[in-house]
Amino acid sequence: MTATVTLSDRLPLRCGLVLPNRMMKSALSEGLADAGHGPDVRLERLYTRWGAGGYGLVVTGNVMVDRDHLGEPGNVVIDDDRDMDAVTRWAKATKDGGVPIWMQINHPGRQANPLATRHRPVAPSAVAPKIPGMPTPRALTDAEIEAIIDRFAATAGVAEAAGFDGVQIHGAHGYLVSQFLSPSANQRTDRWGGDPQRRMRFVLEIVRRIRATVAPSFALGIKLNSADFQRGGFSEDESRNVVGQLADEAIDLIEISGGSYESPAMMGRDGRSASTRAREAYFLDYAQTVRAVAGAVPLAVTGGFRTVTAMADAVGSGACDLVGIGRPTCTIPDAAASVLGTETDRLAAVSITAGLRGPLAKMSFARSFDGALDLQWHTDQLHRLGAGLDPDPQRPWWKTMVTMLQRNGLDAFRSKRS
Repeated sequence: MTATVTLSDRLPLRCGLVLPNRMMKSALSEGLADAGHGPDVRLERLYTRWGAGGYGLVVTGNVMVDRDHLGEPGNVVIDDDRDMDAVTRWAKATKDGGVPIWMQINHPGRQANPLATRHRPVAPSAVAPKIPGMPTPRALTDAEIEAIIDRFAATAGVAEAAGFDGVQIHGAHGYLVSQFLSPSANQRTDRWGGDPQRRMRFVLEIVRRIRATVAPSFALGIKLNSADFQRGGFSEDESRNVVGQLADEAIDLIEISGGSYESPAMMGRDGRSASTRAREAYFLDYAQTVRAVAGAVPLAVTGGFRTVTAMADAVGSGACDLVGIGRPTCTIPDAAASVLGTETDRLAAVSITAGLRGPLAKMSFARSFDGALDLQWHTDQLHRLGAGLDPDPQRPWWKTMVTMLQRNGLDAFRSKRS
């Protein structure tokens, strides 16, 4: 009989890297770049805490591959080796704790933040996202698409040279890779769109070009939507097809998430059935349906895990190989050590709202405001850790509203990030 897999078990990957356990600190956008969009020393302090947190894998927040297109203010950009010393210190701060670290690499496409990006957003097609205040993007040319693919590979090469153990392509949450996969965002009729096979060409070419740039021992993962939860968008059937194609490539880990900032299922909001919202692990049902398609490629599931029982059951049942933890790590930097050391049976989840009442609470703006407020409150915790302070779980919402305005102006009040 095969022994049941536990959260403490090691996880060997195709590239040869062995993760020390099945707990992953998932990507959270930190907003801690310096004025030139290089890694600030605050990132070293933050990742020192996570490096000592008992995780089997730590994944950074989204690092942009093009400094002309940013997802939000404070993004780190790595499109050449100008910040190599700082990037190297960032990796070392985590690895000194005995934890592998992967850099999540990303291009925002049409979700480029208007306050942080001075250029017109670009996308597969000139289709605006259904997010208030976001402009209609310009459709990319064939040559520009090829150049962006090269940027992903170049950033991966810098990450490898700096001592990172791998990279994760951000292919979820409505960013550029996700836009190419979606029939509603990608309305091209050339080799980059028109049917599911051509829509997935972009991500497959990124995978292949990165693999051609880095050593076989350097890990390569991807964060992929189960669906984008929008009418006419990327479906679970299409997602399973993409997983099957990726499994035939030299990929080491597929992390399952879902949604976009038009339908933010990854934050437990919108797009999913009531029964799914009421349970832990928002995307575990989908992971179970894709398990056979993924073959030998390990699956990580992120979103909603809170109890040790649910985490252990997910891994023990084989539904996923790695449990991703996001927002709880903002207030509990050593969340993995607490779980694996049986010091807790539940990770505290803080949900921040402004507590609007009456007709205001029923307006769509109220939901968007509370979503943005909750994300920014967790960002405030990361900034505290980056400043060498401990988290403040009692931080009042109104203080976060002040920092939201300071960082992002009125644009702070739309949900974004992760």
